[in-house]
Amino acid sequence: METSDLIKKVRKIEIKTRGLSNQIFSGQYHTAFKGRGMAFSEVREYQFGDDVRSIDWNVTARFNHPYVKVFEEEREMTVMLIVDVSKSNVFGTKKMLKSEVMTELSAVLAFSAINNNDKVGVIFFSDRIEKFIPPKKGTTHILRIIRELIDFKAEGTGTNITEALRYFTNVIKKRCTAFIISDFIDENFDNAMKIANNKHDLVAVRIHDERESFLPNLGLMKVKDAETGKSVWLDTSTERVRNAYANFWKKNESYVKTLCNKSGVDLVEISTDMDYVRPLINLFKKRGGK
Repeated sequence: METSDLIKKVRKIEIKTRGLSNQIFSGQYHTAFKGRGMAFSEVREYQFGDDVRSIDWNVTARFNHPYVKVFEEEREMTVMLIVDVSKSNVFGTKKMLKSEVMTELSAVLAFSAINNNDKVGVIFFSDRIEKFIPPKKGTTHILRIIRELIDFKAEGTGTNITEALRYFTNVIKKRCTAFIISDFIDENFDNAMKIANNKHDLVAVRIHDERESFLPNLGLMKVKDAETGKSVWLDTSTERVRNAYANFWKKNESYVKTLCNKSGVDLVEISTDMDYVRPLINLFKKRGGK
């Protein structure tokens, strides 16, 4: 992509996603994703209605007058975006490609984070770790992330969620909030997800396309696996073939939902033909109500 085209695309995504973050998500994000806890701020004189449990008895004894401790939320967090850049995401039959939805979602979450003075970092993964951008603050940092999301060329083609989560838990030492954004076309990442969510606060965002769940009856057609590069001819007029395709999808969908439920990981489902604003609002409301 030419530099001028890349800048225009970054700017377009910035305008759209920053607007969503400012107008819709700012307050809900703050409520949904808490800081690390309450930190001591200062002492002040006791006022009517203060909780007696907050009285600082040492200061009270020194001044012969009741004083209370004041605590403030440690708001600053680290937010990690663990983004799937495998070849299966360069697919979409409706409004957008899966990769384009992932880019916009990542930008919305990143802008929501910096609006709350949080740091944002990114891990790109395929069947290997492609790139790690350490957490930082600031608009310039977010624009770099968006630029990378738009123009990044992965070396790997497949998907290895286990490797991504293992790398994440090893490289990020302090507890953080992390969004793993993927189509989750993988298997056997149970342990890695459980370990990651025990150490951090993990949210799974599953992106999919309507055409992935079923094959239409179009007769004989050639299909290519984007991750392996293999092509095969399928007779889509055969019910057995269409059912086998649909069953693969249902099995993967059930696996991801069951795993997230058992691991205590919030799951957000977003299709390429739908507006992602409502699912994100529902996520924030769900977490804010806990």
